[in-house]
Amino acid sequence: MRFGLTLTEQLLLEAQPEPGYSTADSWEMGRLVMDPEFRGGIDSLRRCLFLAVSFLQESAQAGNLHAACTPALARLYRRFGFEVVAEDVPLQGTAKRYTLIHGPLERVTVALSEPGARCGAAMAMLPAASLGSAGQGAFA
Repeated sequence: MRFGLTLTEQLLLEAQPEPGYSTADSWEMGRLVMDPEFRGGIDSLRRCLFLAVSFLQESAQAGNLHAACTPALARLYRRFGFEVVAEDVPLQGTAKRYTLIHGPLERVTVALSEPGARCGAAMAMLPAASLGSAGQGAFA
């Protein structure tokens, strides 16, 4: 982030979060794409996100995660250590509206790792090809 290229950055300009809000040491979480055949509920999602966040921690300097998502998904991502920054943010030129979320990387990692053993069986069934990133979009 900080280059004005991501959807979340564009929406943050519109949302104007509280003073002091920073995107320093930040990464945007883009789309998580899973083949419907391999979707297995919240534990599979949690494990996929945990793997992505773990890779980020090993590969880059990051302290914060940001994303744009639907209101329903914002409620889900609160379980994973995120908090709502802004709601009902319009995407200029469209009828789409987003909720912006933020999570300190450490808090998100802890929240994703909590159910540990329950995720292992679901993850064992997921081939590596079922994880992917599609564009600079949002969790939607």
